[in-house]
Amino acid sequence: MEVQTLCAEDCLNQTIEKYAELVYRLAFSQLKNQSDAEDVLQEVFLRYLRKQPAFESEEHGKAWFIRVTVNRCRSVWSSAWRRHHAELDESLAAEDPDYLDLRAAVCALPKKYRAVIHLFYYEDYTTAKIAALLRLKESTVRAQLTRARAMLRERLKGDWDGF
Repeated sequence: MEVQTLCAEDCLNQTIEKYAELVYRLAFSQLKNQSDAEDVLQEVFLRYLRKQPAFESEEHGKAWFIRVTVNRCRSVWSSAWRRHHAELDESLAAEDPDYLDLRAAVCALPKKYRAVIHLFYYEDYTTAKIAALLRLKESTVRAQLTRARAMLRERLKGDWDGF
């Protein structure tokens, strides 16, 4: 029994190490708040512990964590607490001021654009994969990426090439 428990703990620790950064970054990019992102991170892994899903592949596991994270973020957005309280302005600590400018610009986007930008640029998903994950049409994802890039270009005033 003890050996079985140790194996389960090792598997859980490996899963957390593998997906925690992905879940946290996606939650933070959506919620723009460190404590909310940490709460979502905990809730996602609690859901993983309760459900203990069997993944067909590593890509299937990554997609599951992204889908659950997006759903939890939507729950936070729709909560009564969120609707009736103002957000604190938080930013990630980083040494590179350009990174902070870019992060601030991405966080300033409307929430529907933050998800597609994060998944496309930070997680390297194709528009087809993003559409499947977010349950949108692929043309909608492409349109949102185009609009988000235009907003970022305007906000950053041409400081960043590649958008």
